[in-house]
Amino acid sequence: MHFLPDQVMNAVWAYFDQAEKHYGTAWPVNYRTPVADRLATLDALGVRQFPALVYPHKPDMAAWLNAWAREFAAETPGCVPSGTFYPEPGASQYVKEALELGTRIFKVHVQVGDYDPRDEELDSVWGQLAEAGVPVVVHCGSGPIPGRHTGPGPFGEVLRNHPRLTAVIAHLGMPEYEEHLRLAESYPNVHLDTTMACTPFTEAMMPFPRELRARLGALPDRIVLGSDFPNIPYEYAVQLESLERLELGDEWLRAVCWDNGVRLLGE
Repeated sequence: MHFLPDQVMNAVWAYFDQAEKHYGTAWPVNYRTPVADRLATLDALGVRQFPALVYPHKPDMAAWLNAWAREFAAETPGCVPSGTFYPEPGASQYVKEALELGTRIFKVHVQVGDYDPRDEELDSVWGQLAEAGVPVVVHCGSGPIPGRHTGPGPFGEVLRNHPRLTAVIAHLGMPEYEEHLRLAESYPNVHLDTTMACTPFTEAMMPFPRELRARLGALPDRIVLGSDFPNIPYEYAVQLESLERLELGDEWLRAVCWDNGVRLLGE
């Protein structure tokens, strides 16, 4: 899920206001409320830990977002300190600083940032995260719209260079579900998150192939709940209902919706 500085979140919401132009379908933000109300909603839903998952779309944003995210987490019960990075001079240093200051999860968005994850400025960053065992949520799939460097190929090369990296591929890697599932099957620390996956909204555009359900069920320790709250065009419960409809069993659901997230985020 995402919490961002007000001016950044407002820009994100303005983008979703034009969703029909971008995606060919409306995307009303269901939880478009003040920060305090969003936090109260999460508490009422039973969410006990969450990261803000900040991410930049241009240079000279990441270090500032990292500082904001640490401050937000420090004053927000249940919020885990998160960070981000961008292929730019100094990225290695501010990621090192973020790790030293207690950042427990990172987020990058290859399509929004419009950069190649194999950029040489990021090689030492991926190495630091692999060494630290700190998870990084990577939106590298080509959904909802492709970018110049999306798809399993570019990030797959990152994993070949850093096979111990603890990566969480967002949205089950949609729409390249099978290819990203194969990455999780090939690398012991690669996870997939369920953000928006298998919901009626997403199934109408990028359906999850039924024949892949068994392989998803065979990775109970590597699938983790994601939601994209507050920027979802339906109620939060729809994500949970959609996972239950996969009929992969209560133990799988318990691991996905609780155990794996607790393990990745730490205490």
